[in-house]
Amino acid sequence: MELEILTKQELLELERAPKTKTEIISDYLIGFLPIATGVLCLLEYYLLPNYELNSITNVYGVFIGIIVITYFCYFLMSLKNKEVFYKLRHKSPFYSFVFLLLIVYDFLTLKTGILMLPYFPWIDRILNAMISDWKYLLDCVKNSLILLFAGYFSGAILGLITGIACGYSKKINYWISPFIKLLGPIPSTTWIPIVMVIMSSLFKGAVFIIALGVWYSVTIATITGISNVEASYFEASKTLGANSTQLVFGIAIPHAMPNILQGLTQGMSSACTSLLVAEMLGVESGLGWYITWQKSWAEFSKMYGAIVLICLTFILVNRVLAIIKKRVLKWQEGVIQ
Repeated sequence: MELEILTKQELLELERAPKTKTEIISDYLIGFLPIATGVLCLLEYYLLPNYELNSITNVYGVFIGIIVITYFCYFLMSLKNKEVFYKLRHKSPFYSFVFLLLIVYDFLTLKTGILMLPYFPWIDRILNAMISDWKYLLDCVKNSLILLFAGYFSGAILGLITGIACGYSKKINYWISPFIKLLGPIPSTTWIPIVMVIMSSLFKGAVFIIALGVWYSVTIATITGISNVEASYFEASKTLGANSTQLVFGIAIPHAMPNILQGLTQGMSSACTSLLVAEMLGVESGLGWYITWQKSWAEFSKMYGAIVLICLTFILVNRVLAIIKKRVLKWQEGVIQ
């Protein structure tokens, strides 16, 4: 008799408790809710009168319309795919909440003037500012990413080397551990005034500041991961004739990989923070510098536009890092076939 092999999705379907007709209808209504709140967002924008001389364009309306149409297509697709529907059902309350936040902010700025210009521009004004200055913003995004990854990879590589050496060798750990304990608790941005004077260029100084925070996070995580590897693994490998290189790359690093990836993730958060501070204080290009520049000219619409781009950029970078982490640690999930 042949055994029936279940996929992971089929197994999840079996584990889910059967739902009543009322619960099923409720799920579909919740899944449809972002469409309703998106339409409400458009009605608020076009039908409510604006405050005094506040004016609008169709940019915000088109922006919301594209999001609503995209979500509606996704919702129709989910009706034929249960896996997509369950994901949509899970995220739809949050999407609806975002639309409500947009309505509230638009009402407080554009419609009532409770939050006054120039400090609180409405969303349509921000979008138009981003469109008018899109070439300069893209150039700033490019420069920020170059600076971010230059510092991040420098710090990550040095952190891996230091962490592996300290985690595997007690002698090396004896000499380096005090410096880690000394530099670790001090925020990397504290060194900005000194670094900017010592370094030959602002770019190199910013790279060093970013790399310093990443180095500490990756070093500590790598040391912790290697220290947690059971000694019996090393002993068994030595018995089979493994040399030091094989012990490091065949035993220590693979077993410490979850900790290493966690350190790389924490290092990215530190790098993003250090990047903005470094750009605001000294670097002559980038989103942080752009924010400071526009703020000095009271161009708050452009300033908020840069902040939006910063959020989107960092979300995308962290998302890519999360995908890499998930693929590398896929074995932890337990593949069911």
